[in-house]
Amino acid sequence: MNDQPHADDPGLSCGVAMTRLLERAGVRHVFGIPGNHTLELYRGLDQSSIQHITTRHEQGAAFMADGYARATGQPGVCYLISGPGLLNAATPLGQALADSVPVLVITAVAALPDLGKRFGKLHELPDQQAAARSFCRESLQIRHATDLIPALERAWLIFEQERPGPAHIEIPLDVMESAANAALLDEFSDRFTSRSTRYGRHQSATAHQATIDSMAKRLQAAQQPALLLGGGSQRCDPTLLQRLAETLDAPVANTVNAKGLISPTHPLALGSSPSAPTVADVLRTSDCVLALGTEFSETDYDLLMAGPFGFTGDLLRIDIDPGQLNRNHTPLLSLCTAVEAALPVLLDRLAGPAANRLTTGTTRVQAARTAMAREPHAQPEFRRFFETINSTLPESCVVGDSTRPTYYATWLFERARPRSYFHSASGFGTLGYAIPAAFGAAAGTASHVLAIIGDGGAQFTLPELATGVDAQLPVTVLIWCNRGYEEIENSLDARGVSNRSTDISSPDFRTIAEAYGITAYTPGDWNELARDLRRARDAAVAEQRPNLLLIDQEQLLSQPSGNWYS
Repeated sequence: MNDQPHADDPGLSCGVAMTRLLERAGVRHVFGIPGNHTLELYRGLDQSSIQHITTRHEQGAAFMADGYARATGQPGVCYLISGPGLLNAATPLGQALADSVPVLVITAVAALPDLGKRFGKLHELPDQQAAARSFCRESLQIRHATDLIPALERAWLIFEQERPGPAHIEIPLDVMESAANAALLDEFSDRFTSRSTRYGRHQSATAHQATIDSMAKRLQAAQQPALLLGGGSQRCDPTLLQRLAETLDAPVANTVNAKGLISPTHPLALGSSPSAPTVADVLRTSDCVLALGTEFSETDYDLLMAGPFGFTGDLLRIDIDPGQLNRNHTPLLSLCTAVEAALPVLLDRLAGPAANRLTTGTTRVQAARTAMAREPHAQPEFRRFFETINSTLPESCVVGDSTRPTYYATWLFERARPRSYFHSASGFGTLGYAIPAAFGAAAGTASHVLAIIGDGGAQFTLPELATGVDAQLPVTVLIWCNRGYEEIENSLDARGVSNRSTDISSPDFRTIAEAYGITAYTPGDWNELARDLRRARDAAVAEQRPNLLLIDQEQLLSQPSGNWYS
């Protein structure tokens, strides 16, 4: 950062300038909890167009920023105190890091003369940046007001031009209160609006014409090609992805973060998950697989712990992160660029006729769908559960926690549009995610969101219901009640370990709903579930406040479920 002296405006502090710069960057919501170390960040907040949503815990703030970013495609922003504020957010930031979600966390830190001195100052960490770098893509420190613009530019470069993930900016207490020059606001506006031409991300694919030509030739010559979509494909135009699949006549598989990029009703859409044995077989037996923006992580490709995932044919990879191109699986050909930049160029190279194929992609998908319906984890009652959600809440965003229904959602839940379903069961695998993340999604989209969480996980972040009430967010929190940490109980049973540690009590959620001044719906069967999903949505939207929908697992399930790893 710049250590040179600068001309300051005594009417504008560094903390106030940060808020104004975020406003000019298009930030409309900030999640956080004010503290004595962040007073200057809040000084100008009420005079800005930014809405601050005050949470009940810093973990809730960062989960909300994560949900906001996933639902909108725009960075979620947090204001947190130094030390415990940042560390309380470490778990959600770890989830955002694992799933490449753009979250910006701005904190205070000790004054410059006190940094690293271990004087026992309030909220002191020996090295806050070192801590932040373990769960953020980068940690940046503001030493002068002139550092504000470069720091924010670097954060947006991570969000827009590199593999996204959380970024951390810390402002020392003395710098936070120091004067800033008002001219930097206009300078930032000019530089921020011209960033796309300066970064040049969308021009990068043309520099790899030879590689794209080679990929096109391999794909056209393949007898059984397949297309694999990961979260790095989210910025692609879905119509171009569909055109790619149709041009190749290739079955399309997707990870959780790519759900909805291809319509589940399209004849080339496999649905389900690469963790499903049938989908894995389709990919394994394809003679050429084009993988777009996927890291081949365990939670997307081996959620059932069945063993290593492999290919017998050629693997072609396109990813914006050079570190991912040879990780987990080594490709025959790789291209380091944004998927959305490579896609139109590749389509242009595929204009010629493909090889004559003995088996069409549609035939392969039809056979795979028939086989998937017979797989042990294709539990019919959970399939009905998700069909009910799709039929009653087709326009709602759905956010899942690490809970039994969301494991089944990996294989059984398909959505008609991107960014309409995401969960924390993949990647970092956190508990307590769905409630605050759903509030963040609702704040960003101004529309109804359904959160699905277990009665165990709900107790991690249940106080955030108060945040939803205060912020008037239309969210239905569906709590799946099975009276314990049932997934872990199944695993303990399978290993012959006592499961008493998973037998926990749950509170009376109806009484809790009453205490927060919200409604609790308690459907007792499938017909009442459909009815109450609609009632809860309509009430949440009309009243602009959250509500609960409590499901007793035993009232909907008559067949065994779970036991993945036995």
